[in-house]
Amino acid sequence: MNPQNHKALAYATFRLALGVVELMHGLVRLPVLAGFAAGMVKQFEGTILPAWSVYGLGLVLPFLEGTMGLALVLGAFTRWALAAVSLLMSVLMFGTSLRSDWNIVGPQMIYVIAFFIALFFLEHNRYSVDRLIRREEA
Repeated sequence: MNPQNHKALAYATFRLALGVVELMHGLVRLPVLAGFAAGMVKQFEGTILPAWSVYGLGLVLPFLEGTMGLALVLGAFTRWALAAVSLLMSVLMFGTSLRSDWNIVGPQMIYVIAFFIALFFLEHNRYSVDRLIRREEA
């Protein structure tokens, strides 16, 4: 048995789990989009961020999370999806830090570490749409 197959399977399950979490972050917010965005504005009262920018991010965030999550689930544009979701987490951590909500920054850092690991081991992304597009053997 080829040990690379185990690594590829491990990577696929890790990428899938990350993708499902990110996808669901976006999907569960879509039915309550305006309320979600308004709730974010309330959370950021008293920070330097203008309400319109927080509200705008609140309207866009679920679509970004959903799109990046779906890309990770499928293994499509995996490198760029991982880089994008890491940058998105940096934006979210900036906002969380402005609110001094240190209990949330820790779990956000765990996500960033997970995205780093997935990006670091990208060469094991064999069970993916990316591989099918490149027409490589599994």
